[in-house]
Amino acid sequence: MSPAYHPRAYMTGMRNVSRGLTSRTKILETMEQGRTRISEISEKSKLGPACVSYHLKLMLQQKIVHVVQTGREGRWTPTKYGQEKLFT
Repeated sequence: MSPAYHPRAYMTGMRNVSRGLTSRTKILETMEQGRTRISEISEKSKLGPACVSYHLKLMLQQKIVHVVQTGREGRWTPTKYGQEKLFT
């Protein structure tokens, strides 16, 4: 039986391998709990900062997340487009 992935963890135009889906699911679930910085997401999701940064940049290209630069570290938030795309 396959694990349950977050619906927004799936990416269009690329292979969705289970490791990537698992990582993106952890990141999205952590973001839904209010964590917005890479360091916070990394700590809470138990993923490395490089892994979190990589997947956030992929999701940024797909318009699933948005970043607002505040100093050296940005604040990442899910976008409405990403949410709407799930149901269309």
